[in-house]
Amino acid sequence: MTTFDDQANHGGTPDRAYARVGDDLTAVAERVRGSVEDVIEGKPEVVRLSLTVLLAEGHLLIEDVPGVGKTMLAKALARSIDCSVRRIQFTPDLLPSDITGVSIWDQQRRDFEFKPGAIFAQVVIGDEINRASPKTQSALLESMEERQVTIDGQTYELPSPFMVVATQNPVEMEGTYPLPEAQRDRFMARVSIGYPSPEAELEMLDVHGGVNPLDDLQPVAHADEILKLIEAVRGVHVAEPVRRYAVDLVAATRSHPDLRLGASPRATLHLLRAAKASAALSGREYALPDDVQALAVAVLAHRLLPTAQAQLGRRSAEQVVQEILQRTPVPAPPQQQTGFGMSRGAPAYPQQPPRSF
Repeated sequence: MTTFDDQANHGGTPDRAYARVGDDLTAVAERVRGSVEDVIEGKPEVVRLSLTVLLAEGHLLIEDVPGVGKTMLAKALARSIDCSVRRIQFTPDLLPSDITGVSIWDQQRRDFEFKPGAIFAQVVIGDEINRASPKTQSALLESMEERQVTIDGQTYELPSPFMVVATQNPVEMEGTYPLPEAQRDRFMARVSIGYPSPEAELEMLDVHGGVNPLDDLQPVAHADEILKLIEAVRGVHVAEPVRRYAVDLVAATRSHPDLRLGASPRATLHLLRAAKASAALSGREYALPDDVQALAVAVLAHRLLPTAQAQLGRRSAEQVVQEILQRTPVPAPPQQQTGFGMSRGAPAYPQQPPRSF
């Protein structure tokens, strides 16, 4: 594949085979995006972030007040892809074995037989994840990070692609168990859907008033297509200045006076993977600082813990990340760049203000 540095220095054109992969990615992603947006009205940024996390091999945490479509978004994304889907309703009495599975003694075979749990699906929807006990929540740790489950000393691989989409309500605290830092760190990004605009809410009444839009939702992409797109995203090039920019952003969270816990090295890796997926969705085979900026709040904020003084001053983690984005120097672009979806000589780093999902 033609790399960022090769094109910048030699003015080369993108590899034709990769350009075809880029065209396929754009077409499939557009189909999935359109399918989800048929259900989730007026939230294109949220839908794009969900696709970004899927193609970056991450997990998504949807956090918002009741009734704004958290579970609807998770189901719409899952049903738009021809993958195996399981939904887990997290409750205080849910057991770890309900998620991972259990070994049961088979009288006829006179041996233990493994019965897979709900985690053995390609898209797992965890509804109200903070209602389960910490012991049950911890059952997800190995599967989310290593994409495998270990039961009675035996390791079982999870299917691919694999994505956990979890929802939680940040307002209602009664009967809930806040996610520990180790659990939140395994989610690549957190998104809040928010209330719709009046126009979108009116359209929602017309479209959803009589029927459930999920009933008519059909898969528009196959699991094999998603795997090919994930492989294409892995090949997106990230130049050394962009990598260093991501490292600088994450390092700044570890020394910020308003934070008692900064982002982990896993956060840096997730930020880079998400930036590569965002670049591919934009039709580029290379990542830009703009991709990193656009995803910094969604990828970093939920991992940070503000100090007591910051909380008293009503300083949120999102505000701290925005401040870090403003203070951290953006790497200077090379003179010119090409890539699939762009003409020769297009500027490598479009000078745009930071975006956030």
